[in-house]
Amino acid sequence: MEIVLVHGAGGRPTTWSAVAPLLAAQGHHVITVTNPMTSLDDDVANTLAAVEATSGPVLLAGHSYGGAVITNAGRHPRVRALVYIAAFAPEEGETVNGIVERYEPAEISRHMRRGANGDWKSEPGPDFWAEIGWDLSPEQRSIVEAEGRAAEDLIFKQATGAPAWRTLPSWYLLAEQDRTLRPEIQADMAHRMGATLERVPGSHYTTLVHPDRVAAIITAAVSAVAP
Repeated sequence: MEIVLVHGAGGRPTTWSAVAPLLAAQGHHVITVTNPMTSLDDDVANTLAAVEATSGPVLLAGHSYGGAVITNAGRHPRVRALVYIAAFAPEEGETVNGIVERYEPAEISRHMRRGANGDWKSEPGPDFWAEIGWDLSPEQRSIVEAEGRAAEDLIFKQATGAPAWRTLPSWYLLAEQDRTLRPEIQADMAHRMGATLERVPGSHYTTLVHPDRVAAIITAAVSAVAP
């Protein structure tokens, strides 16, 4: 089974840099997608192109906003399972903004800045790291700052189609001290889709802080659905 990994709104190549080698060492073929973040539809299309480039059954894993992408791309007939890592799992007709607006604002809202063209980008600094990513090393923080990309407003405002989690088995790894996507939002979404739920301590940077746990839940999903 081929594993396609989808990043969140930060769009950083290093999102999966600690996880992909662990999966590859177990013999899995891993594809890491870099989406344009111009709209949800564009990111789904780009992810589907990666799925189309494979030749067999596929597992999709998404971090953060990447969960909204795999919720839609998972309708591809060769996708067998979905894994959400501190990620959005919208229902049909929902948007990322619509989900977060039902809850109290997360701490990340104090660190988001809107560009002249309506795009969004986080603004790392000492206060940001103390509040949002306290569990990253200084080296990891430097990489995240250097690779940060802006995200167009449409990734947050375009509605999801029929969610693939309605028909596919799903797994969810919840970050218990997440100050970007509130843990209660994660728990509510995981419960709603009937996902196999696991929890880890720490911030929203789950793929960098707990790569072993991320790889383990992906491997468990592969084992559960592999022919």
